[in-house]
Amino acid sequence: MPRHKDYLPHGVIPAALLPFNEDLSIDEASYRSHLRDIAAVQGISAITINAHASEVASCSFDEQQRVLAITQDEIGARLPVVNGIYSEGPFEAARLAKMAQAGGASALLVFPTGVYTFGQRPEMAVDYFKRIADASDLPLIVFQYPLAGGQGYPLATLTRILDAVPTVRAIKDWSANPQLHERQIRVLQARTPEVVVLTTHSAWLLSSLVLGCKGLLSGSGSVIADLQAQLYRAVQANDLATARKLNDRIWPTAEVFYTEPWVDMHNRMKEALVLLGRLPRAVVRPPLMKLPAAEIERIRRALIAAGLLSETAAAKREKTPA
Repeated sequence: MPRHKDYLPHGVIPAALLPFNEDLSIDEASYRSHLRDIAAVQGISAITINAHASEVASCSFDEQQRVLAITQDEIGARLPVVNGIYSEGPFEAARLAKMAQAGGASALLVFPTGVYTFGQRPEMAVDYFKRIADASDLPLIVFQYPLAGGQGYPLATLTRILDAVPTVRAIKDWSANPQLHERQIRVLQARTPEVVVLTTHSAWLLSSLVLGCKGLLSGSGSVIADLQAQLYRAVQANDLATARKLNDRIWPTAEVFYTEPWVDMHNRMKEALVLLGRLPRAVVRPPLMKLPAAEIERIRRALIAAGLLSETAAAKREKTPA
């Protein structure tokens, strides 16, 4: 299996969606096409799979293994693959980590366990990452959730994880707190070795990037990877004028994707790809449900406002039978 050795998470990392057939099975042909679309974007550094964007909570172990195999077959020789580790407990997390390493993944994105919604102790978090690191020597990315929900790691706990588990090389920061976000950027990226902060604050991406993140990892990259890559380059070049113009195009999509209920964010992205002619259907697995027509219309208007879809193309697509 292809693996990009010594890969360190950085740059623009889209998180791929996972298309389904009407019977809720994985639509492998559409998934391959989706991967090729993303991989063709200039300026991305890796692709993430088996994560929120791919509805990992509804996928079995075997399905996650198959998703990784398809991804490696389709684009693994071209780009590093970041594989999500989504589990309620450490034993399944370790099993997933072993599977991902054997399947050629180049890094692991570690989700917090849902147990933390009842509270957490630092020792619990450290032990969880140690068990994953014992199962795989791949670089780990900590998925940092908002502290208010109980699943985020206080900075003191995060520091203990980093001290105890040297294979943690990055965090995907969804702290949803600009002050904490900047503090984590300053503290973690000043460590030796550096721990990279990848933002996933896609609803305020420009604001987040200018604070100094070394990359971004986002489900909306499944739709707007090119705009994200251009924005990241502009910010890295300190070209604020260009960055603001690009942000003006990204903003309509952020407004429509990241609205309540947040659980539908990737559902909306699937509908966007159907409107753009890049997916044949926007089937999601329960508990997600098909979006109402009015919301799909708002997505269509946002894509037009972003310059991604013309009025003419949108009208033609509406008239074309599915």
